[in-house]
Amino acid sequence: MDSSTAPYPVAPRLPLLTLDEAHDVVRLLQHLADNSVEGRKAVQLAGELGMRLPAAE
Repeated sequence: MDSSTAPYPVAPRLPLLTLDEAHDVVRLLQHLADNSVEGRKAVQLAGELGMRLPAAE
């Protein structure tokens, strides 16, 4: 398919977050964890995101 008529961009895109930034987000969510509704949601989200990330070296 000709790149001028392609329905999607063909140029490489930058990631929304770097790996280091994603790890920082997980650490921040863990820091916000407490027994409030928001704190429990932070723990849950940190766990879900953390499982998607490669292990830190």
